[in-house]
Amino acid sequence: MAVTLSLPSPPLPARRRRPRQRLSRAALVQAPPAPASKSDAGGDGPGRGGHYAVLPAVSLSVVPRDRAEDMQAEARAMARAANVTVYTPELLAAQYSSRPLKVASRTAEIFTALGAFAFKLLVDQRQGQVDQRKRQRAAELRKTLTRLGPTFVKIGQGLSTRPDICPQEYLEELSELQDALPTFPNEKAFACIEAELGVSLDSMYSAISPEPIAAASLGQVYKAQLKQTGRIVAVKVQRPGIEEAIGLDFYLLRGLGFLVNKYVDLIPSDVVALIDEFAKRVYQELNYVQEGKNARRFKKLYSDKEEVHVPDIYWDYTSAKVLTMDWVDGVKLSAQEAIEKRGLKMLNLVDIGIQCSLRQLLEYGYFHADPHPGNLLATPEGKLAFIDFGLMSETPEEARSAIIGHVVHMVNRDYDAMARDYYALNFLTPDVDVSPIVPALKNFFDDALNSTVGELNFKTIVDGLGNVLYEYPFNVPAYYALILRSFTVLEGLAIYADPNFKVIAASYPYFAKRLLTDPNPYLRDALIELLFQDGRFRWNRLEDLLVQGLKDQDFITKDALQPALKLLLGPNGEELRVLVVKEAVQVTEAIVFSSMMDTYDSMPDFMKVVVSNGNTNGPFKLSDGEQARMLELRDTVLRVWNLLRSSDSFDPSLLQPLIQVLEEPEARKLGGRLFGGVTQRLTARLLQQLLRSPITASTALP
Repeated sequence: MAVTLSLPSPPLPARRRRPRQRLSRAALVQAPPAPASKSDAGGDGPGRGGHYAVLPAVSLSVVPRDRAEDMQAEARAMARAANVTVYTPELLAAQYSSRPLKVASRTAEIFTALGAFAFKLLVDQRQGQVDQRKRQRAAELRKTLTRLGPTFVKIGQGLSTRPDICPQEYLEELSELQDALPTFPNEKAFACIEAELGVSLDSMYSAISPEPIAAASLGQVYKAQLKQTGRIVAVKVQRPGIEEAIGLDFYLLRGLGFLVNKYVDLIPSDVVALIDEFAKRVYQELNYVQEGKNARRFKKLYSDKEEVHVPDIYWDYTSAKVLTMDWVDGVKLSAQEAIEKRGLKMLNLVDIGIQCSLRQLLEYGYFHADPHPGNLLATPEGKLAFIDFGLMSETPEEARSAIIGHVVHMVNRDYDAMARDYYALNFLTPDVDVSPIVPALKNFFDDALNSTVGELNFKTIVDGLGNVLYEYPFNVPAYYALILRSFTVLEGLAIYADPNFKVIAASYPYFAKRLLTDPNPYLRDALIELLFQDGRFRWNRLEDLLVQGLKDQDFITKDALQPALKLLLGPNGEELRVLVVKEAVQVTEAIVFSSMMDTYDSMPDFMKVVVSNGNTNGPFKLSDGEQARMLELRDTVLRVWNLLRSSDSFDPSLLQPLIQVLEEPEARKLGGRLFGGVTQRLTARLLQQLLRSPITASTALP
């Protein structure tokens, strides 16, 4: 039964006769168009938002599918995509080597556009105006790539995340590429849907918009209502001829890559290999069934949080060139005014995005690799919706820990360790000497880290690090470049709402929680590096970590206790045990003597005279500095304990695992060493008071 809607519909463009007759039985609707803006332009999964009217809900009972039915539907969708095109350089060579005129025409078009841009750069160099005109040329390059079509827009997007290749002005201009292209005819889109799914439109939809809601480089999106269930869905249809267009471009680029590899010594990387990797990613985006699988995996990993929404996929209406998913009634995250009109807070949404991105990048490693504002929507319920899953990436497991360790080394200003981190992050090959890089890191980060964590601006860090990467032989992996882009985008959005917002401050609770609770050996070592310096325990660092970690809603106190105990009592923990015993002795001494000092201070004056035996300096043979140090240490330790107790997850029962661990042989040995150290230290202090002689620094500790 078709739904009759009162919204006016403009005349349909000319179409094939058969689909026109069938579509006349379905209700075709179109909401009043909203003015287009650069910030609202969508990516390859064009933004869908509150600018468009929502189709009226149909009161039909939706029968949920069980898992078996859903798997069968997915299998059928995969069967429909069985013949999807896969990037194969050999096939492209065979296809275009016999079409010289077409190849020559496209080559001339590309070289004319890029040659004109290169000529301007040459003139700038001759005139000594390269730096002065850098911003202007960057904008011109963005426009040139847009005119050349989808392949070059994708190249521009890739370059926008590569600070090791492009200067900062080019990064900023190229990051504005939103893939906004003219729409293609509706009759081609509707014909594609019918051909791909094998049924007529009016048998699938009770309503579909007669014009696309949004368009991008690889496809365009319609809004529709499923006839069987009444669900409102987004239908993404692939642009016709897209495979031909990008196939020819990659054939030409690959040929250029061979020439660069052979004749250009300035580029150490295998350019052909880079082009092949990039082409594989673009071709993967052309398989909408794979995008649906990406969305499902993303939903499984991250939609456990109530504040994150991931639209579901309808496999019966999905193929290699048609993707159907839940319609998201939301506003693009770049539309701050529209968000505020809905009574939502922009900063809350950005914080959701930051926390989810941290989980993506550092917890599971599977992350949304195209995080521009058009792919992030604010729903009326205040949730953050992710859309467009064509381009995903993964952080290698070893790199996830290395990134957190890199942050620790940055906070500690350990620039030698920071430079060595680039090996683990695959920025540098093992044969590269990092010693020249250390001074560059020191020069930049010493100034940047003069700010507190709450004052650090992520973009400033990225820009400074980008300058370092640009000057030295770094090869930034794609996943890391996308990480930088993701957080830069989120901070940029937040700054519109609050100029003082800092993404690093918002991320720090997550890093603190991971350092305190993660049993990963690499992170355990990073925690030790952070807390111990020159053989002394930095209680202020532990206090700061707890303050920040407690801000993370997933922080559990006992999770921070057990990994530390296992590390302390493990076979490789001897060096740590020595440090812990030494620190525990000093803490015990501080608590005992501070308590004695507090007791003495609370006495009446006549009792103080008796206790001090007339000594005007009091009964304790301690310098003012020593007393202040003990009091400060005691107070800091008590604050740390109170922080642990203030946690919502604190429960005295969590100490039970501690008791069990302390029953182990190694723990009993440690306890004996600790008892001996405390006894020896307090005995020395007692003799000091009796003999009135200063305690020496050579007092032996176990």
